[in-house]
Amino acid sequence: MKQSPPSGPAELLEHLCVPADALAKLEIYAALLARWQKKINLVGPSTIDDVWRRHFLDSAQLLAHLPETATRPADIGSGAGFPGLVLAILDATPDRQIHLIESDARKAAFLGEVNRETGAGAIIVNERAEALTDLGADLVTARAVAPLTRLLPWVDAVSAAGATALLMKGKQWRDELTAAKKDWTMRVAEIASLTDASGIILKLEGLTRID
Repeated sequence: MKQSPPSGPAELLEHLCVPADALAKLEIYAALLARWQKKINLVGPSTIDDVWRRHFLDSAQLLAHLPETATRPADIGSGAGFPGLVLAILDATPDRQIHLIESDARKAAFLGEVNRETGAGAIIVNERAEALTDLGADLVTARAVAPLTRLLPWVDAVSAAGATALLMKGKQWRDELTAAKKDWTMRVAEIASLTDASGIILKLEGLTRID
């Protein structure tokens, strides 16, 4: 049986134009992820050999959908930094500083090391999202954090009025959206994923809890 080639930067460059300096930072990121993965479970063990497609490309695809006016993004449940830390490395928008929200202290420490080593300029927030009601994010991202019924209250807590959310969801997204609409009104745009034919990127605007 013919083996697939190992996952590498080509997985990213096939779809996106990534500057050489940013690509070098992602390679540092990948090396740190492999080292830390041996100590703590940052990503699914079955995905570590396909990290460039499953994690870096999956995260980087959000770049094309970031509102130009967003200057205070927040990534909920950043974990290993996907998508927030990848966006911090790749996004060259002036004055945009991404807050990476992660309640697990060990994962926050990992995010801090990658942030330092790559000069990503993100802000690491080692807190639970629901406690950050004064953050005032104008853009919220999240990937593989929780079902929408649990995730949307966190999005609402960290968001300023008029914020946009880009939420990366798996194959159960339709059921999750149906359940969430019992308690929330929102405008929804469905964006096809580059890396997961059964998944979706949900762009939410006008998120409002139903009284």
